[in-house]
Amino acid sequence: MERRSFIGAAGGAALAAAGGAALFQRWQEIDASVHYPGRAEGHFLRDGGAVPPPSSVIDTDIVIAGSGIAGLSAAWQLARDGHRDALMIDGPQPFGNAAGGSFATSDGTLEFPTGGHYLPLPSPESTHVRAILFDLGILQKDPYGDKPTYDERYILHGPEERLLYRGVWQEGFLPTQGVAAAELAQHRRFFAEVERLRALRGSDGRRLFVFPTVLSSTDPAFDGLDRITLKQWLEQRGYTAPTLHWYLNYCCRDDYGSRYDKVSAWAGLHYYCSRWGQAANAGNGAWLTWPGGMAPVARALAQKSAIARRAGSVVSLKTVGGGVEALCLRFDDGQPASYLVRARKAICAMPLMVAARVVENIGALGFDARRHMPAYAPWLVANFLMKDFPAELPAQPLAWDNVVYQEPGLGYVVSTHQDIRQTPPAKTVFSAYVALSDRSPEQARKWLMMATPDQLVELASADLKSAYGWKFAPCVERVDITVRGHAMAAPLPGFRSNAGAHALRQLDGPITFAHADLSGFSVFEEAAWWGCAAAQKAVKV
Repeated sequence: MERRSFIGAAGGAALAAAGGAALFQRWQEIDASVHYPGRAEGHFLRDGGAVPPPSSVIDTDIVIAGSGIAGLSAAWQLARDGHRDALMIDGPQPFGNAAGGSFATSDGTLEFPTGGHYLPLPSPESTHVRAILFDLGILQKDPYGDKPTYDERYILHGPEERLLYRGVWQEGFLPTQGVAAAELAQHRRFFAEVERLRALRGSDGRRLFVFPTVLSSTDPAFDGLDRITLKQWLEQRGYTAPTLHWYLNYCCRDDYGSRYDKVSAWAGLHYYCSRWGQAANAGNGAWLTWPGGMAPVARALAQKSAIARRAGSVVSLKTVGGGVEALCLRFDDGQPASYLVRARKAICAMPLMVAARVVENIGALGFDARRHMPAYAPWLVANFLMKDFPAELPAQPLAWDNVVYQEPGLGYVVSTHQDIRQTPPAKTVFSAYVALSDRSPEQARKWLMMATPDQLVELASADLKSAYGWKFAPCVERVDITVRGHAMAAPLPGFRSNAGAHALRQLDGPITFAHADLSGFSVFEEAAWWGCAAAQKAVKV
């Protein structure tokens, strides 16, 4: 596909001659909108802000605190079970890590993700995900068969991914071109081991790595994988290839926001061994994606469930008599206001770091924040509205996901990739992801909170500048940046034996818990599992 270059659009070699410094100056002219979901509410409470008395009281049977995938899956499950008397409190950002945004342009609206942006084909154990996708019309036929049929509009088409390695784009993310034969042999050995582990079952008959993780084998013979990091596991098995180490480090940063020398070997291997979904109309291990990332799926879940929703964040959740009370905070024109929700049951679909501050006496439920709180990785997503496509290198077409062999960037995704037509769209969105894994989470959060918009743009554009040089900036119209200081739980060694998370999973009282944090890492399959499970508990009288 031929992409129009800036030189052609600008119409002259004179601009090209002006080159680097003059055109990079244009970064200072690009409008950058920066969003910090949850910061206003969090800082208000952290700084001792007084929540005013509630101005109203709302009665419902079940209140869902949080509107991320866990909360939405709970609402979907409630509706599926015929239970309609429920209310969802959105939280600081509707749909949480599944949220998205859009740019209004003269040619129409361009959606973009501000969190998750794809979903792997669900494997056979992920029946809950298949049920959701079938109900939403994304999965169209044979939902529980070996190879279901999916709506082809959402199956990622090629070219899927490419890597800029030593100045040349190559297909896939694992460097192969110009790589020594000994390194390539280690690549093959690693993926042969992945195939072996994928089929491996424990003494309990369960596969070792599946989604949801609670259905994975609990054979103690494999507990050691959660006592070391993925890097240590590689070193113990003689994997020394720098390209393989870079690739596995990239995958951990991409999925978990943390480096492979921090992530549990169990979690690192789970990344590969659990994802083997098939389809009748797609290749093995294909992905589902949308221009707005996971936001269209979140919207569809909300619509399908027909859940009543209210703006605001639950700041206090407690049991009262035979039920629960949730005090909810919102800001009206910058001023705090509150309302009270009374219910028979509550589903706490908030990150554990929030739940620990919101649920009254959570320690009595078995969760000690000092010992059981997971580490959280920060995240930055920058969506660049492109008024033109920067020129690509010859015979190296733009892919959906484009990664540069460096850190801390995670590359950039093209929002209009699924827009199949002979002529490229006039505009597009490049969504750049950055996991600030080159520093500690605490240092990263401090930097993110103090960074100016220009500094955030500079960090977010690093991979794009490496890919296009001075040709990139003139194609940018504006930038929308989302900063998530506590984006996701990081599965560090020992996360599988977190007693506090285990205790919250088992609760079946006035308050039940539903969040991917209960599994130790943030993925759709885990969040949806706990949402559905919590809903099934909540409907019981």
